[in-house]
Amino acid sequence: MHPWLAPLHATFKHHANAENAAAMRAYMKGHFPFFGIKTPDRRELVKEHIALHGVPELTELPAIARSAFALPERELHQVAVDLLMKHAKKLKPEHLPLVEELITTKSWWDSVDALAVHVVGVILKKYPKEVAPWNKRWISHSDLWLNRTAILFQNRWKGDTDRELLFANIERHAGHKDFFIRKAIGWSLRELGATDPDVVRAFVRSRKLSPLSEREALKHL
Repeated sequence: MHPWLAPLHATFKHHANAENAAAMRAYMKGHFPFFGIKTPDRRELVKEHIALHGVPELTELPAIARSAFALPERELHQVAVDLLMKHAKKLKPEHLPLVEELITTKSWWDSVDALAVHVVGVILKKYPKEVAPWNKRWISHSDLWLNRTAILFQNRWKGDTDRELLFANIERHAGHKDFFIRKAIGWSLRELGATDPDVVRAFVRSRKLSPLSEREALKHL
């Protein structure tokens, strides 16, 4: 365990709540064990930990993130994701292999979506020349969570969204049977619809999307 994480792990263990842990594990379909620390409490404990042990240096983030994801409890994975989100504006394309590694490690929607939208999206918006090669890698990958990342990473780009790229990504996986891909398609269109509602309506009318994708896309239009 990374030295920065060790005392935080002890703190989380001290604040464990078995009843909460059971409910949280059930909510995540049994994929992960939990200490049973709810998000506001977890973040407060991390804040207290940082006050004592300092904010990790950027160079330490990969080791801390990998160490956190190697541990079983989901709260520790969430700490790693929160740290990367906090430092996202300082991250560079050379950090994308690490982010990809975490997206494909103990994957579920909570970690994947946060990394896709708030880490990958921030890096690629700052380094637009990197968009094409990484998008090509992810949208064509056999891992559905990387497909989902390619569809979602522009979700906070608003008017800067590359609509042609997003629509191409959606069309590539419009017939995908997996719930998480269909949901991502609808979510990405809903986000674009906040700035380009007519474009989204026209796209949905002109394509054969799953009922879930269409419903999500048009939810607020």
